[in-house]
Amino acid sequence: MQQDDRRLAVLRAIVQDYVSTSEPVGSKTLVERHRLGVSPATVRNDMAALEDEGYIHQPHTSAGRVPTDKGYRLFVDRLTTVKPMSSAERRAISSFLDGAVDLDDVVQRSVRVLSQLTHQVAVVQYPTLARSTVRHIELVSLTDTRLLVVLILSTGRVEQRVVEVADDFDDEALADLRTQLNQVAQGGVIAEAARLLKELAEEADPAGAGATSAVVDALTEAMVDHRSDERIAVGGTANLARYGDSFTTAVGPLLEALEEHVVLLKLMGEASAGGALTVRIGAEGPYEELSSTSVIATGYGPRDEALATLGVVGPTRMDYPGTMGAVRAVARYVSKILDES
Repeated sequence: MQQDDRRLAVLRAIVQDYVSTSEPVGSKTLVERHRLGVSPATVRNDMAALEDEGYIHQPHTSAGRVPTDKGYRLFVDRLTTVKPMSSAERRAISSFLDGAVDLDDVVQRSVRVLSQLTHQVAVVQYPTLARSTVRHIELVSLTDTRLLVVLILSTGRVEQRVVEVADDFDDEALADLRTQLNQVAQGGVIAEAARLLKELAEEADPAGAGATSAVVDALTEAMVDHRSDERIAVGGTANLARYGDSFTTAVGPLLEALEEHVVLLKLMGEASAGGALTVRIGAEGPYEELSSTSVIATGYGPRDEALATLGVVGPTRMDYPGTMGAVRAVARYVSKILDES
């Protein structure tokens, strides 16, 4: 084994033991627990080199070593694979999320299952309307003068409006208007779809202009998110207590961040598409007061569209391979649900 590879193996062992025990790791412990294939003296030399390079440090005199942010970063960057979910964990995610009845339920269930899997604070951003596309528009005749307008978005969100129309709006006119609306808006992002629908209303045949205008007004009103695009769900805050004294200084600022959704969204970062994971360790994050905190996040949405972000927040002493695997798995399941809805 080459020297650099051996030192990386020593660093991996230190990270794994420290995450598991929260105790500084000594060379004797490394030799006893891990098959490094070298003498204790070589391990001590490797630890000294890792310390000189800033990957580990000694918190107290005559204590063992603990990883630094730089050490965690190298550990994460050199991961050969993200820890896969066990079959039991996959079944638990699937059965729990498949029971969701609407988008709010999907988000709330995602937070719960992610916090349970990782034993961290889970954060799920609601899909932002601005990034949504129109999946389908449906018109249903309720009475001779009343229509139900249904807007279905790529996020799985469904908006319904009741519209009053003229009494001469028959089934043929209804089918024709339904076709026109979908031809114009289907697949378009919200802002563009709303613009094209307004143009359709302006250019409508005078005979049906009133009904078309009323339906378009209802659709464009439904496309305006009266709720903030910065809505998030947070779960598993109680998990912070399990870290005890080792995370005391960071708990207060993190709890404040969990109350401030704008701060938390910035901490989570921008949604990334295609299953890419973002790992921000310690001081790499945007807030100095949260420099003892790491964030693992990814985007989710149908057909690899990153409509929003989900992930976990916790101390830098976390199980990175397992947490990364859980975040990716939950994001994939949620994306699949939205894709099928």
